[in-house]
Amino acid sequence: MKSSVATATVPSKEPAKRSFTVKAEPQEKVQDAPQNEHDHFFWTYTEEPHRTRRQAIIKAHPEVTKLCGPEPLTKYLVAFVVALQVTCAYLLRDKPFLSWPTFLTAYIIGATANQNLFLAIHEISHNLAFRSPLANRLFAVFANLPIGIPYSASFRPYHLTHHKSLGVNGLDTDLPTAFEAIFLDSVAGKAFFCTFQILFYALRPMFVYQLPLTKIHFFNIVAQLVFDYALVQLVGGKALGYMILSSFLAGSLHPCAGHFIAEHYVFEKPNQEALNKANKIPIPETYSYYGVLNFFTYNVGLHNEHHDFPAVPWTRLHKLNRIAHEFYDDLPTHKSWVNVIWQFIWDKDVSLWCRVKREEGGRKVGGGGGWNEEELGANEKKGPIPGVR
Repeated sequence: MKSSVATATVPSKEPAKRSFTVKAEPQEKVQDAPQNEHDHFFWTYTEEPHRTRRQAIIKAHPEVTKLCGPEPLTKYLVAFVVALQVTCAYLLRDKPFLSWPTFLTAYIIGATANQNLFLAIHEISHNLAFRSPLANRLFAVFANLPIGIPYSASFRPYHLTHHKSLGVNGLDTDLPTAFEAIFLDSVAGKAFFCTFQILFYALRPMFVYQLPLTKIHFFNIVAQLVFDYALVQLVGGKALGYMILSSFLAGSLHPCAGHFIAEHYVFEKPNQEALNKANKIPIPETYSYYGVLNFFTYNVGLHNEHHDFPAVPWTRLHKLNRIAHEFYDDLPTHKSWVNVIWQFIWDKDVSLWCRVKREEGGRKVGGGGGWNEEELGANEKKGPIPGVR
């Protein structure tokens, strides 16, 4: 199988046991695994890797904790991209919606801009635009406006739970469901998933568990509806259509959308030793990308670094990598997000089943109703591990 993954051996005291690049025969059912004959996810019985590596990095390089904290540049970039999208919508107000000028602008500029805003909201969800939690909550709603559909308030607790519960069955809504994996287990099914993956990511969380509606959710909804109504009244319905089309294309067959799949899908089968419950061998489940598209996406490609230190903003992730390079040099990487999409669709050995799942661990984050709430505040006051946010 030709893969876009730059394979390596994960650092360990027992490197032979941590190798994940050995080509294995089709996966056998692991005894006592929490799965049935139709379940082909990669079940693991180890702690998620980022907490362990974070502790080791802090011990070796305590100075990395000084990288944590808000990045002032974020708010200016968000304001620029919001203004860019409003300007494009205005300039296209008289163009037919189903026209090449509208589609190409939406694909080249709009989708890239809205993907940028998706990931700005991702940064803001970690309180990395302002020091004040309230300012971050409100600014995320502002960044949401050109996306056309309110989602920033819901994204935050689901995403923080993803960090606290990586791969945990029933908690991590980034994981595909067995229903998706079964019915999309074909070239056509995977192509459908990649084309409409923004809808899967938007709707899937509600089928896993539902969040209570809070004040910030209502504010997000009302602010978005007011913006959309004003846009239609002042510029026209085609302007709103352009923004929604941009959001759809941003999560479809677009180069920047490759990060959704590249981050946590396993492109190389774990060896049989790693699939044996008794061996407790970790399976690599987070992958980084260091290519040029990080310029448009708040360095989200540095995904191992981000999961290790969620409180380090996008502008300092490369510095984190340089300081602790010995922890990252041998981790698996992708060379191209475009190739990730291509291989995901066409490679028969890569599918929605290729995710690492664990039965226990983690916890649900969020659900409180406070405007100014710190989702992890209780733990932080007790003396957190620096870098956790």
